[in-house]
Amino acid sequence: MKDVDDKFLKNIDKEFPLREELRPRTVTTPDGQEIEIEPLKDYFCEAAPKVHPKAYIPIVENFYNWARANSLWILGFGTGCGAIEMRPLMTPRFDAYRYGIQWRPTPRQANLLMISGYLSVKTLKRAVRAYEQMQGPKYVVGLGSCTINGGMYWDSYNTIKKLDQYLPVDLYIAGCMPRPEALLAGFMDLKKLIKAGKCEGANKYAENFAFYKENQKSVIKDWDMPDYNW
Repeated sequence: MKDVDDKFLKNIDKEFPLREELRPRTVTTPDGQEIEIEPLKDYFCEAAPKVHPKAYIPIVENFYNWARANSLWILGFGTGCGAIEMRPLMTPRFDAYRYGIQWRPTPRQANLLMISGYLSVKTLKRAVRAYEQMQGPKYVVGLGSCTINGGMYWDSYNTIKKLDQYLPVDLYIAGCMPRPEALLAGFMDLKKLIKAGKCEGANKYAENFAFYKENQKSVIKDWDMPDYNW
């Protein structure tokens, strides 16, 4: 098993040079013991994502989907200019909380990732990592024209076009940028899709994991992390 682990680390290091803090090393504990630390193996799970089957009977699955649709917790991670459009939704004028929508600070607490506007290659790396750390079932919404075709940055060397080639997008909200009313309308459409059992982006990501990972690595040149960042 140790030989397999060493080969795994060497292959990563050869293809994508590791930062110093990610390299295996020996550390001394407060009580004087020396232990081996392998960050890529100790801090992450190497298991690939799995497809989660539906509930055993339709009525139970329908109830689950109803509950999921009315409990959308958005990861507070603004990737671009569209992030500013989400702030008014917290105010009394729009009051997204009445629809069961709220913002959470960590991926473990969230089930909806909003890619809010343009997404650079550098930010894509963080978005992938955040998405893979979210609990399932989880959803992705692309906000604005930039997530669809690059928007005004369509000819930029450093901006992601066609977000669904890198993450499983469940819904796009078009515009540059969409107003808060458009976001609410998009959330209502997302709720309908979830209740109908059609938001299977997380399972799609698991089924086509190799496809997404190949696309991600084709643009992220400093891939110094495991393939799955659970």
